[in-house]
Amino acid sequence: MERARSLERPTNLPPPQHQQLPPGHEDDMRPRPLSFAKDYRACGRLQGQVALVTGGDSGIGRAAAIAFAKEGADVAIVFLEEKEDARQTCAAIKACGRRALSMAGDLGDEATCRAVVERVVRELGRLDVLVNNAGEQQVQTSLTDITAEQLERTFRTNVFAMFFCTKAALPHLKPGARIINTASVSAYLGSPQLLDYSATKGAIVAFTRSLALSLSRQEIRVNAVAPGPIWTPLIASSFDAEAISKFGANTPMERPGQPDEVAPSYVFLASEDASYMTGQVLHPNGGRIVNG
Repeated sequence: MERARSLERPTNLPPPQHQQLPPGHEDDMRPRPLSFAKDYRACGRLQGQVALVTGGDSGIGRAAAIAFAKEGADVAIVFLEEKEDARQTCAAIKACGRRALSMAGDLGDEATCRAVVERVVRELGRLDVLVNNAGEQQVQTSLTDITAEQLERTFRTNVFAMFFCTKAALPHLKPGARIINTASVSAYLGSPQLLDYSATKGAIVAFTRSLALSLSRQEIRVNAVAPGPIWTPLIASSFDAEAISKFGANTPMERPGQPDEVAPSYVFLASEDASYMTGQVLHPNGGRIVNG
């Protein structure tokens, strides 16, 4: 059965394409990313819990949010401005029989993060799982092309927002709560075109390990996922058409991954299956060997 399932996944590289405005929209991607986990088999791992997924409107965040809902969680998502993507994600969560909440906002602003968390707790009643997934990247061929504004923006979205959201969530997290951060294979392998982005992902790995130590006595587990090349709107809006046509080809599996191939890593870390794991990083990256 599993063999037949794997053969149904697209193994070809995406055709050339590019979206002009980041962070991109799933509706405009061809082929569409597999984010709805249609063949995901749930068993109630998160029954009755509440999860907040930043960047949950599309890509990895969407796939994780829907998988959480399939496992029995009510799910809140935060997005920047992709209203239609967010609507589709919430519809999928509700189709699982769970409550969905979507909020638009720039998480690089601390007040926004506080407001998001307060609304989740007010409307959904609690917070058990925080997924810090929102991120951005801008391709530059040289360090000299990275402006101070770009550097600050990348760190504010990828790192500051993670601190802000976690800080806002902590007063509401009880023993047994979980925090999951999205890192990247670029934190381990580097990327010559994504210098500032890669630096933020390295910071996220260090933040994850340090926060895990800080919160261990409160019985709050903190882990991360470091995906490899995954077919998401962030990719379609970052790279040019030629680069996209080769995206994922340099992995041992010779293809990009799909968001719903990454979502089970988040489910595992959010569930009691990972009860003896904290400060760790999972690596769904198509076969690249990293230390980590």
